[in-house]
Amino acid sequence: MAKYVFITGGVVSSLGKGIAAASLGRVLKNRGFKILIQKLDPYLNADPGTMSPFQHGEVYVTDDGAETDLDLGHYERFIDESLSKINNVTSGMIYHNVLSKERRGDYLGGTVQVIPHITNEIKDHIRKVSEVNDVDVILIEVGGTVGDIESLPFLEAIRQFRKELGRHNSVHIHATLVPYLNSSGEFKTKPTQHSVKELRSLGIQPDIICLRTEHPLEQDVKDKVSLFCDVEKRAVIELMNVKSIYEVPLNVAKEGLDDIVIEYLQLTEAKERDLKDWEEMVKKLYGAKNKIKIALVGKYVGLNDSYLSVVESLYHAGLYNDHKIEIVWIDSEKLEDLNEAEIVEKLKEVQGIVVPGGFGIRGVEGKITTVKYARENNIPYLGLCLGMQMAVIEFARNVLGYKDANSKEFDLKTEYPVIDLMPDQKYITNKGGTMRLGAYPCKIKEGTLLFDCYGVAEISERHRHRYEFNNEYRVAFEDNGFIFSGTSPDNKLVEVIEYPNHPFFIASQYHPEFKSRPNNPHPMFREFIKAASKIK
Repeated sequence: MAKYVFITGGVVSSLGKGIAAASLGRVLKNRGFKILIQKLDPYLNADPGTMSPFQHGEVYVTDDGAETDLDLGHYERFIDESLSKINNVTSGMIYHNVLSKERRGDYLGGTVQVIPHITNEIKDHIRKVSEVNDVDVILIEVGGTVGDIESLPFLEAIRQFRKELGRHNSVHIHATLVPYLNSSGEFKTKPTQHSVKELRSLGIQPDIICLRTEHPLEQDVKDKVSLFCDVEKRAVIELMNVKSIYEVPLNVAKEGLDDIVIEYLQLTEAKERDLKDWEEMVKKLYGAKNKIKIALVGKYVGLNDSYLSVVESLYHAGLYNDHKIEIVWIDSEKLEDLNEAEIVEKLKEVQGIVVPGGFGIRGVEGKITTVKYARENNIPYLGLCLGMQMAVIEFARNVLGYKDANSKEFDLKTEYPVIDLMPDQKYITNKGGTMRLGAYPCKIKEGTLLFDCYGVAEISERHRHRYEFNNEYRVAFEDNGFIFSGTSPDNKLVEVIEYPNHPFFIASQYHPEFKSRPNNPHPMFREFIKAASKIK
């Protein structure tokens, strides 16, 4: 039977519960256990797919086509396991399922209530992870903050679940913030005490408390938390702020969090911890002597989390190539107010340009101008999803002479719709979960830059889009040197394009950033940074 670790948060939001869960998962996996992580999100949206990136950050996509919270990206990058739709649960999903059952008559006319119907549905979703996977330990992160109204059904569900599992089959970890007052030079544990009191009023006694802090904690602070929150002294864990999230597994190990979890869960077959590879990776992260600037040109740059997986993939590739990556954030919408000379001034010091995904017309012309600059000035270019479509439109306008070329997403009346709506998308009205989503195979043409990146003839990558290259223009593009290096196996869909006689110019309809790992960078990002490092 799988064992469970439940992780809750208190005092403030954005404490980094997801990083803590992912880091603990990494260390437990290192010790020989099969690990999976699940996120319980209290919001009423069915999933983040229709939510604004400015509000929620990026939408992470799994192999099976689920649009999920960005924490699943952290989970996958740290534990190096592919997750699925069952690993992200929202209140919207839960209530939808319960109401669908009620409409079918599954409850035999009974009154449907939060307890037991909603809580039972939550527990069913938690159990599903172990039912369909061979796993030793499942880490469950409960989103939000203790005290939030919307979190109550989830907290009640995990309270019940703990009772059903038994003491040695589950562990509760509570993460809180310990503020430091500069004026008095002291840490304040009262917020943590109140948070634990709130949790205990709901019937949950934490076994372990993780304290987020800006400064090292003195032992008397830990002892005070132990006394007032009724946990063992050794179970009060310090998680201090670090420069890189990839240091956190090392801090988890240093504090012995994995040892305590293993003991409490009575996991008797634990291997000795060996994080030498991870330690070497972190040393390399800070030891890079060379630095390159990469422009990330997007429309959601007001919130960096909107492009979280892209940013992490660039860092992974920099790590591999022994280069520190400095990201130059450029708002594509603001580029539209600049003339060509001003845009050149903005981009002249970068060694590479990335145009990531996005939806809607805002900022599109700025992205197209950026692609033109990269193509004409031999600056390595990597386009992702919309970034591929921008490269197609730019080439059509400035090389093929189709001055009106555009995507039908932006201009339904364009004379040259080089990007068009996918046929199976034309009669869809609902926006959520209806795009081309998840992993699809891609056939690679030998002798291309794409083949050099992967070294194989067929790959699988994750998608999230509605529009695609219009095949009516394939011949015109190819006659002018454009290369379609990746297609669907039946050759009907263009997946990757390249521009020849260029240091590095490649763009994919899929999202390679979702499959990059800190110790195994994605090949397209790896080769992009390698090319960028050669630009002076």
